[in-house]
Amino acid sequence: MFNEYYSKRQQMVDTQLIPRGIHDIRVLNAMRKIPRHLFLDEALWPQAYEDHPLPIGEKQTISQPYIVALMTEALQLKGKEKILEIGTGSGYQTAILAELAEQVYTIERIPVIAKRARKTFDELKCTNIVITISDGTRGWQEHAPYDGIIVTAAAPRTPNPLFEQLEIGCKLVIPIGDEHFQDLMLYTKEGEDTHKEENYGGCRFVKLIGEHSWKE
Repeated sequence: MFNEYYSKRQQMVDTQLIPRGIHDIRVLNAMRKIPRHLFLDEALWPQAYEDHPLPIGEKQTISQPYIVALMTEALQLKGKEKILEIGTGSGYQTAILAELAEQVYTIERIPVIAKRARKTFDELKCTNIVITISDGTRGWQEHAPYDGIIVTAAAPRTPNPLFEQLEIGCKLVIPIGDEHFQDLMLYTKEGEDTHKEENYGGCRFVKLIGEHSWKE
């Protein structure tokens, strides 16, 4: 089952990621390895490695491969990090992170999506992922501080609890904007109240719902 789509993954990396500037070899190898189709309904498997997002139910989507790679590369992971992900979704981004970091904590607010992702993690033997069903805008204080935080839904501003739970010197990547269009922002925490920011360009994500972001 895994080998059937192996060549499509290689083509995805060679035609979608490398030409657009993704160069971290560990990120490229993770994208070559993780079977994106298994995070989708079987009817969508033929489209799994195409250059666009796909629906996963409950008005949620799986991001296009390039965006997954771009957000992952921005964190500059070396292998020993403890990462917090806000918005598990299909679990594909989570599995990529799990290939590159020591531990991934991920939060999903929709129970049926979280359960589906957990099942896929178990099938792929991703043993370094801990998932919970909660309001991701509050972060996960129990396991803080984190060596990187990734938010896979759009917010009008970065939720304060996430900055607070980020280790000094580490990075947070999040789409910031309105309901229709956002900029992919990378923040590096320089002190308790200071950070530097980089804009990775325009993007479109579903809304981040929670206490410190959009309301239902």
